[in-house]
Amino acid sequence: MKIYSWNVNGIRSVFNKGFIEWLQSEAPDILCLQETKASPEQLHQSLLEVPGYRSYWNIGARKGYSGVATYVRETPLECLVSTGVELLDVEGRLIVTRHPQFTLLNIYFPNGQMSNERLQYKLQFYEALMDYCEDLKKAEPYLIICGDFNTAHRAIDLKNPKNNEKRSGFLPEEREVLDRFLERGYVDVFRHLYPEKVQYSWWDYRTRARERNAGWRIDYFYVSQPLLPRITDCAIFDQVTGSDHCPIALYLK
Repeated sequence: MKIYSWNVNGIRSVFNKGFIEWLQSEAPDILCLQETKASPEQLHQSLLEVPGYRSYWNIGARKGYSGVATYVRETPLECLVSTGVELLDVEGRLIVTRHPQFTLLNIYFPNGQMSNERLQYKLQFYEALMDYCEDLKKAEPYLIICGDFNTAHRAIDLKNPKNNEKRSGFLPEEREVLDRFLERGYVDVFRHLYPEKVQYSWWDYRTRARERNAGWRIDYFYVSQPLLPRITDCAIFDQVTGSDHCPIALYLK
């Protein structure tokens, strides 16, 4: 089984850059998208009816902002676009799908760069998500958390760590939250498999960072510890363009 995740920075934008053809060529079993920035009525019908897939969308209250979507080949046992936790639900940042062998959380974590208020919301979102996952694990021990976490965890995960120590996305308090994810029994699969590998998943459009590969690894697959024996690989497709992020993949047996 292969699960893909991609912050598309606007589903309508990547649609015009060959998204459907890419999806059909790669043929993941599940595809999680973040920052879709569109409601279903704004979408071309071919995005809603991709042959071989069923899609689920969470839009949030503000049109053209945030949003996630999950495409699946096999209909999940359950799909939730509301967790019952207002902090997690208000901006359309989360879809939970329950499958026979695991539960998958497709998440677009907040960006904290706009203001201190947004940074505090981001940190509160992390805390609420960790608590929500702890509750889920009591009944569903096999969890996969994927998406744009909007934080680079270690110095190896961004090109210029020293220059970004005071920038949201690499602040000590943000990185400490990711430490606590790992302490709670989750595994950053890519870094677990490739401890020394330097590869990025996001590049700043404004500075044309992709041309210099001055990137950040901020897109992740985290899995709960019991699922780790089923993992065979984790990949970053940094050659795929169309967004300021690139797709990532998790492979399971």
